[in-house]
Amino acid sequence: MDRYFDVTMHWLPLIKACRINMLKIFRMRIPLLCLLVRSFVLICFVEIVLSGFTSSFIRSEWPSTDIPLDSPEFSIPEGYNAPQQVHITQGDYDGKAVIVSWVNMIEPGSSEVLYGTSKNQYNLSAQGTHTNYTFYKYRSGYIHHCLLSGLEHNTKYYYKIGTGSSAREFWFETPPEVDADASYTFGIIGDLGQTYNSLSTLEHYMKTGGQTVLFVGDLSYADRYHDNDGNRWDSWGRLVERSVAYQPWIWSAGNHEIEYKPHLGEFSTFRAYIHRYATPHVASKSNSPLWYAVRRASAHIIVLSSYSPFVKYTPQWLWLREELKQVDREKTPWLIVLMHAPIYNSNGVHYMEGESMRAAFERGLVHYKVDMVFAGHVHAYERSYRVSNINYNITSGNRYPVPDKSAPVYITVGDGGNQEGLASRFLEPQPEYSAFREASYGHSVLELKNRTHAFYNWIRNDDGKSVPTDHVVFHNQYWASNTRRRLKKKQPNRQINFIATY
Repeated sequence: MDRYFDVTMHWLPLIKACRINMLKIFRMRIPLLCLLVRSFVLICFVEIVLSGFTSSFIRSEWPSTDIPLDSPEFSIPEGYNAPQQVHITQGDYDGKAVIVSWVNMIEPGSSEVLYGTSKNQYNLSAQGTHTNYTFYKYRSGYIHHCLLSGLEHNTKYYYKIGTGSSAREFWFETPPEVDADASYTFGIIGDLGQTYNSLSTLEHYMKTGGQTVLFVGDLSYADRYHDNDGNRWDSWGRLVERSVAYQPWIWSAGNHEIEYKPHLGEFSTFRAYIHRYATPHVASKSNSPLWYAVRRASAHIIVLSSYSPFVKYTPQWLWLREELKQVDREKTPWLIVLMHAPIYNSNGVHYMEGESMRAAFERGLVHYKVDMVFAGHVHAYERSYRVSNINYNITSGNRYPVPDKSAPVYITVGDGGNQEGLASRFLEPQPEYSAFREASYGHSVLELKNRTHAFYNWIRNDDGKSVPTDHVVFHNQYWASNTRRRLKKKQPNRQINFIATY
């Protein structure tokens, strides 16, 4: 069954024990018994792979209520007009640039960033720009964006923003050069919000050693407040600054970023999100900040917008078609896609909302052997097997997902901790495509070890405690699955007379 699925580490001890017992029996030279045991183990293993697991864990503490605005978690930095809500993201295609963003609340202030490779020695500078926006009765502070370009890979930089006694200092580390064997650790967070559960998720992630967050949408939940309170955008920016000022978060937009409020006279969409959270979309030839791509270490990361037009011939569809052609698995073997609404979801909440995007994009994701697709939206955790439904046909009756060794693993991580609470209404029976699911808050960590293997963990916030719960070893779709390709790389002049299986 390795042909179709990555092995879930929950079952490795059982499989190992079965193999040991089989070897003992083989040494006894009892052919018939050997055959029986061998058949039994195979049947057990098939059951393990094909039957998913639904966790029965029930959270008992920490209700989903937002942290009060006067709490220290939202403290405003000292000093007149001091920069706040500091955050960074990748600023180019290959990780040699960073966009530094922040907000001055009283007056515009300076858009300059001083930076260098030694603490308190800022021998480089860059000049940014500032903007602001209004939304109904709310007027934002002065939002600055400054691009630091021409950075060296694998280097720690210190940076300073603001002036005089109000200046603030931070640091970040650039990724290794784009390379197939560059190891790197990503965190995956979605639907975060600003509750005590959100804070728990954030603090737990910061202890994992993650180097960059892949954020799958729904940031502040400001739209849940009366008159779409923009002050909750500001408080969220101060909450996450403890992480995102020091490492890039790769942003994608969710439904709570749309903020279409005609009853307030607000008819535009994504206004606060686009003003506040810059993305390097131009570097990947995208005409919208809502969909773009970056390369980082050994990963090629594609960000899609679930709430922008995506059907055939739309700008997003055309861009994705060209971007997938640009992926070089010899340099970036790990192909990762981010979106907000999950394509595969067995929860009653938001069930089938990703179906139209599946119809538009799934064939391409399978053709280019995307490794994994991360989504949010559903406030629970779920991981699929490698399946596809590209042969769906309403006339012929082919309507069910089937195992597909070329398909991505679909992972929903919409469990950051927001005020809407958990989505606990999983559909029964558990669909065959669903491998593991649990309605708890948490986050994920993806460790890219080399071109062939990655370690993945989903970490539950167990009533405030960090509890690793779902563990998987992923085999790369391009490298680990093709022995022929690997051997050709090692011995390019050798004639190889076999085709590898998965």
